[in-house]
Amino acid sequence: MQPLAAQLRPQTLDEFIGQEHLVGPDKPLRKAIENKQAFSMIFWGPPGVGKTTLAKIIARENNRDFYELSAVSAGKADIREIVQKAEASQQSLTATYLPPILFLDEIHRFNKAQQDYLLPFVEDGTLILIGATTENPSFEVISALLSRTRIFVLKKLSEDNLRQIIKNTKQKITKEAEDWLVTFSNGDARKLLTIIDNTLILYGDLDLTHLKDTLQSSHLNYDKKGEEHYDTISAFIKSMRASNVDGALYYLARMVAGGEDPKFIARRMVIFASEDIGLAQPTALVVANAVFEAVHKVGYPEAQINLAHGAAYLAKCNKDRSAYDAYFSALHDVEKLGNLPIPMELRNAPTDLMKSLGYGKGYEMYSNKSLLPEKLKDKKYLKKSVS
Repeated sequence: MQPLAAQLRPQTLDEFIGQEHLVGPDKPLRKAIENKQAFSMIFWGPPGVGKTTLAKIIARENNRDFYELSAVSAGKADIREIVQKAEASQQSLTATYLPPILFLDEIHRFNKAQQDYLLPFVEDGTLILIGATTENPSFEVISALLSRTRIFVLKKLSEDNLRQIIKNTKQKITKEAEDWLVTFSNGDARKLLTIIDNTLILYGDLDLTHLKDTLQSSHLNYDKKGEEHYDTISAFIKSMRASNVDGALYYLARMVAGGEDPKFIARRMVIFASEDIGLAQPTALVVANAVFEAVHKVGYPEAQINLAHGAAYLAKCNKDRSAYDAYFSALHDVEKLGNLPIPMELRNAPTDLMKSLGYGKGYEMYSNKSLLPEKLKDKKYLKKSVS
């Protein structure tokens, strides 16, 4: 029997749950699908939110051949085989040719050479590419490929979305058990359906105690796309934040042993260096960047040594989030108050007219007075640093 997630996979847009900002009435993806428009795109969002399902619906609604690959295991040969099938189909048809859709899961795992190989087939319309990634495509997808795709950002599912999915299973469940499931799933439909499926297999019902027992008894495989991926990187970051070197190294080892992308780990360390260490030890960012560069150049298995070195260093550093907090406080004011008038003395004065209007007047290179807009002149964003 198929897994529950496969059984309940929506076949049409009307059955699809979530991503209302993309597939709701008059929204971009719905309009494209309803108008039978197919174009290359990348879905960026957390796991279990419908990236694969949307790609299949697009292919079905456009009557296109659909090929699905995972960038973790696929390579140039797999793309070449699909291209050859597409070209053979194109030559055999007398009617208008419809390029097939290639769904490439975890597209960020394709290296530059693989992406370069894929590019001309997307460029000349041999293939319609739909990529899926949990990582920011700006960092991992080559600019030439990005420029030929539209990026759609998917959000984690809401509690209402998850409750509707539970309802669709047609299983009897108490309010208490449903609340626990929704909280446990944290916006991830695949996570939700997997625990339901496993509990039904083991116990035949969705009793709250059985749900929890199933979770505890399940073997902890490291899933690079799902729960373990996010839980383990969270534990890794929080251990470094607590200056707990042992914890940081242990969770790092779990990720490495599970085959986690070393660049994913190193990228989080670069973020951590500024977010959590910040002004307490500014050279932490230099070290984190060096680790990222080393990992990029070296690769596994030796890259794990670079990661361990960086993790131990960052964990032992003093911590100071004052710059992080100050910036987001300023950002809050920008979003709340909009573009307040910049003080005249700080404005650029490239013309005589602007100078006559007071642009740049009174500017002092070194001054202790506030340089903020008048409405914020007494605001202090950066608090006293913790050394």
